[in-house]
Amino acid sequence: MAGEGGSDVGFSGIASWLARFRTAFTTPTWRRVLVLTSGAIVSPGRRTICSALRAMGLEDAADFSSFHRVLNCNRWSALALSRTLIVWLVSVLVPDGPVIIGIDETLERRTGRRISARGIYRDPVRSSRGHFVKARGLRWQAFMLLAPLSWTGRVWGLPFLTVLCPSERYTHERGTSHRKLTDRARQGLLQVARWLPGRRIIAVTDSSYASIDLLNAVRDRVCMVSRLRLDARLFDPPPGRTARTLGRPRRTGARQPSLTSRLENPAIQWSEATIGAWYGGQEHRVEFISGTALWHNPGRAVPIRYVLVRDPAGHFRPQAFLCTDLAASPVDILAWFVRRWSMEVTFAETRRHLGIETQRQWSDLAIARTTPVLMGLFSIITLVANDLQKQGRVQPAATAWYRKEGPTFSDAIAAVRRELWAAPYFHTSSSKGEQQKIPRALFNSLLNNACYAA
Repeated sequence: MAGEGGSDVGFSGIASWLARFRTAFTTPTWRRVLVLTSGAIVSPGRRTICSALRAMGLEDAADFSSFHRVLNCNRWSALALSRTLIVWLVSVLVPDGPVIIGIDETLERRTGRRISARGIYRDPVRSSRGHFVKARGLRWQAFMLLAPLSWTGRVWGLPFLTVLCPSERYTHERGTSHRKLTDRARQGLLQVARWLPGRRIIAVTDSSYASIDLLNAVRDRVCMVSRLRLDARLFDPPPGRTARTLGRPRRTGARQPSLTSRLENPAIQWSEATIGAWYGGQEHRVEFISGTALWHNPGRAVPIRYVLVRDPAGHFRPQAFLCTDLAASPVDILAWFVRRWSMEVTFAETRRHLGIETQRQWSDLAIARTTPVLMGLFSIITLVANDLQKQGRVQPAATAWYRKEGPTFSDAIAAVRRELWAAPYFHTSSSKGEQQKIPRALFNSLLNNACYAA
């Protein structure tokens, strides 16, 4: 399949990889999607429409504006693409067992008066426990599949749904109601549950989503795992009523000791467990106690299983976790929660290798589409690399002074780029001899990418 504008770079590979998404686009838009996707993968530096076209050898294309329209006005549903992507991810990487999903926010640092949805938020990368840093940009809520990849030896966070979360000021200026992060998480989780009927879904979040209203809204469809405050009000379930019980039913039973007081009680017997792939990827031995309780605030309550953890070596402070599945194992709860670390790795990798924060779209629709597409492209590249790895085509880059234990995303995207460049020309070439003829269009494209890499 030839690209538009006279490009000689073949598209049979990318078309087969993206075949599941074909029905979401019209035929003209689909041809441009193949060009832009290939350009976003192979182009270095910024991920703008122009850089993608230049990387594909289409810098002289007279219809360049039609590629901009793919993002800023063409009709296609990003939600439909998200559904196709999560079904693909689950079928390949999690064919059975629980589907573990992570939810977190990331800040895309963007400036410019024409970016109407930008706001001022806490910078999660530059801020720390005792140092608060503000940054201006766009806030995104990302839903990722947290699945282990056997050929990498660790869990990867694979985005499939990314939602723009404007500030409260932005919504008030437009006369619309503001939706909190927990409201968007509730809608997203229930949507995922509808996309994956019959599968057990476990959502792992940080303390921002430890909301009683959110837990109650989704716990019948999704098992929630999150942090729990050490001063949380925990109660026994309400006692049963008899025929002679007067008054309205009690909502709680006796109050349980606080988690902080349990840390100071020498009579409590702590259990030990070794959690694999702890933060940093190493195994770590922890001590824990667990139980069930009714987490109650005036007017609302939710049954939970809590897990209170402390480090016998004293490397981290005691912390508590909650799970809405009362029958879940405490060790499983901790193992699910530590998978969240892979989400931070994904945010860093998308900035480094896919040009997040380098886009230059100004229209609201293009802004709302570009970052989710680039985040989803991370997952698509991983799935393609997963197939290429079975053929031995994904190898970790190594030198005499640096040896990788396993492939990373830089190796995955390098293998996909190699496939895009080499497949149309060299897979049927003779294996004998050290010289091979390179078509002029491919040579110019490679040379152009190398010269404008920075």
